[in-house]
Amino acid sequence: MRTRAAVACSVADQGVSALTNIAVLVVAARQSTAAGFAAFSVVYTVFTVLLGLSVGYVGQALVLERGPAHVVRAACRAAVAFTALASTAVAAVCGVALWAATGFEGRLAAGLGALALVLPVVLTHDCLRYAFSALQRPHHALAADVLRLAGAVAALGAQPRGAGADRMIAVWGASALPALLLGLLLLLRAGRGGGADGAAEPTGAAEPTGAGAEAGPVPVSVRPGVRRYLGRGHLGVRFALEFAVGNAGTQLAVIALGLWANPLAVGALRGATTLFGPMNVLFNAATGFGPPLLRRAGGPRRSARAAAAAGGVLAAVAALWALTLVLLPDRYGRMLLGDTWSAASALLPATGSQYAAMALGTCGLLALRVLRPRTTLPIQVAFSSLTVCFLLGGYALGGVPGAAWGLCLGSVCKAAASWRRVRRVLRIPGAVPTDPDGPVSAAASAPRSPGGPDLPAPPYGTS
Repeated sequence: MRTRAAVACSVADQGVSALTNIAVLVVAARQSTAAGFAAFSVVYTVFTVLLGLSVGYVGQALVLERGPAHVVRAACRAAVAFTALASTAVAAVCGVALWAATGFEGRLAAGLGALALVLPVVLTHDCLRYAFSALQRPHHALAADVLRLAGAVAALGAQPRGAGADRMIAVWGASALPALLLGLLLLLRAGRGGGADGAAEPTGAAEPTGAGAEAGPVPVSVRPGVRRYLGRGHLGVRFALEFAVGNAGTQLAVIALGLWANPLAVGALRGATTLFGPMNVLFNAATGFGPPLLRRAGGPRRSARAAAAAGGVLAAVAALWALTLVLLPDRYGRMLLGDTWSAASALLPATGSQYAAMALGTCGLLALRVLRPRTTLPIQVAFSSLTVCFLLGGYALGGVPGAAWGLCLGSVCKAAASWRRVRRVLRIPGAVPTDPDGPVSAAASAPRSPGGPDLPAPPYGTS
């Protein structure tokens, strides 16, 4: 596939994937009561955490795979197989534990039980996106994701008004089956040509590319298998850890609010952030296309200025989008979120301010990614933990609006710390490496995440 066509398919697939997430939450909110959507939101947040860990542990490591075509094909098959097996095992264990503890009584327990049933389907489908990235076939991912979008919207839209969280989750997960089957078929077709079983024949030595370019010839003797994901030194461990410190902490704090405080708080927060879905698409695009464009800016200071300009533009867009939502008449808001609109609309000033701060923070971390990548993890660890404290403290002081302003304050602090670090890096002579994102040894134990924990790592390196 030509480069321009591949980029176009990658961008389109990111848009379709983001639109699917937005559409699922919007349709679920419209079809559910406020209490039902609150339970759905808690379960969907649990899924978001599990998806992020899966993407970090399997997907991000997979897109760094280099070597002959048959090795990459074998790695893709191994990744999909491991995801299917591991998610089935996790779902079975959690499902049995949940049944023993609750007997699936109550909205939330029933919803989590439904998630356990469909977890292997949705996680394996998402893994296929990364497999097609490694195979440089983004059009295959786009085809599967378009089918996923159509199936999810049609299936959820056909549910009766007031459907429970368990039914909505089960229908949402089952609607991924056609897209999963299509993806597996396309993966099977893409894998032809690697031998009967896709194994790599011994070849002695092969010239590595990409991440292992400086490490010298690397022997290629066996195809990557499922066991690689259980071995020591697996690259995905670091990526999963980065997600955990950068994103999962806040998500788990939101889940805690739903479990021990007020489930309606989660529904309101999820509803408000759903309305800012278009901003997430822009953040993903900046994350994907930002690094190569910033490197062409003509030096570290120009790269930093370009990142700051991009952050300012995105922050202005976020503010205008928030203003548009605040001025939206209630009847149109209820058409979007149903009964959840009344609670979510009260959070729009806080959430809009949060997204404006996130725009600046995203571009600050993006600048550091280009200037000095290894400086981002300490910022993520410190300020993600601080955000959790602000979230819980805000809820204790001011209820759901306080929690929303707590998230906003955490984003402001992270953005300020990111840009302070950028200024410090630029002032220290020799702090900016000549090739900040240059080759890393194939055996390196701590590679960098393509997107960083606060910058969603994209399939195809585009979001």
